[in-house]
Amino acid sequence: MSERVAAVLGVGPGLGAAISRRFAHEGFGVALLARSEESTAPVREEIERSGGEALAVEADATDASSVARAFERVRGSLGDPEVFVYNAGAFRMGGILDVSPADFDNCLKANCAGAFYAAQQVLLAMVERGRGTIILTGATAALRGSANFAALATGKFALRALAQSMAREFGPQGIHVAHTVIDGQIDTPRVRGMSPDRDESTMLSPDAIAEAYWQLHRQDPTAWTLELDLRPSVESF
Repeated sequence: MSERVAAVLGVGPGLGAAISRRFAHEGFGVALLARSEESTAPVREEIERSGGEALAVEADATDASSVARAFERVRGSLGDPEVFVYNAGAFRMGGILDVSPADFDNCLKANCAGAFYAAQQVLLAMVERGRGTIILTGATAALRGSANFAALATGKFALRALAQSMAREFGPQGIHVAHTVIDGQIDTPRVRGMSPDRDESTMLSPDAIAEAYWQLHRQDPTAWTLELDLRPSVESF
């Protein structure tokens, strides 16, 4: 068991990996949750090479039973998370008449419902300890429902509402709930592959976002942030 545990649901080669590395650097045992352990293998190996502890767990954020099984394994192997970051999501671009009901439902579950499923798994222990941090990764779509972005914006709007409701319910019990608005594209291998000549200053650095998440966790309870928006300095807003 680890003295301090952080769980990240939605770990891939970009932001999820960076958040996991940042908390592992501070001595946390990190649970790396993703739909496939293949997604988490590189960051697990990196953390372990650095002397840290990481547990890769398969979890489908759109399936409440899968999320419950995953956190049962986290609790059994590492302990109860002191920090939980929801970084899962799904994007299906298309107009209202183009997106299928199945795709819409999947996006809604991945972009919001999964955070609810996971929060139910971590909150009880946090309340019993009287402390904990929950960070929900949002997007510009949480503030603006653009044309052809209904499947994304609906879930991200809902995620923002979930964060507000959780913060008001559990903040007085010592649980810091924060929602981040990621306003711009994150510098990931996939984005680099699509635009190999793109200037890195036009994208959000995953490590810089992870540092902001660490600072959210460290905030004094007398000055907690509920919502933090992050964007490159050159981004129009």
